[in-house]
Amino acid sequence: MWIKTYSKKVTGVNINKIWSVWTDVNNWHTWQDDIDYAKIEGVFEVGNTFLLKPKGGPKVKIEIIRVEETVNFTDLTKFPLAKMIGSHDFIIDGNELEIRTTMSIKGPLSFLWRKIVAEGVANGMEEQTNKLIERARNV
Repeated sequence: MWIKTYSKKVTGVNINKIWSVWTDVNNWHTWQDDIDYAKIEGVFEVGNTFLLKPKGGPKVKIEIIRVEETVNFTDLTKFPLAKMIGSHDFIIDGNELEIRTTMSIKGPLSFLWRKIVAEGVANGMEEQTNKLIERARNV
């Protein structure tokens, strides 16, 4: 299994605004430059899926497998013989908020999907986190 985590601690950002931006899947393209679109029908909840179309890549179907409002959400992307899991944690410590994203991939062909997809996603976690914070501050 391959795993990579990015974490950033910030102050002056409301967790409810962060959560609102993250769960507004249909508007991800307005603050994430690396995607053409993301589309969800219905509620941001366990069992629901959304489509994500990265720029220059094929669209993928992603399932929401865990939701703890303002605390965590986890998503699952299935590839042939591999699964990629994205965990998004929000940890409050006093007036500080830690935003932590962990990407992992496992399965017999994880080495291949790591190179094709997961490393690129992981390399964008810092920028994605910064843009999430910026967007939440301006909402």
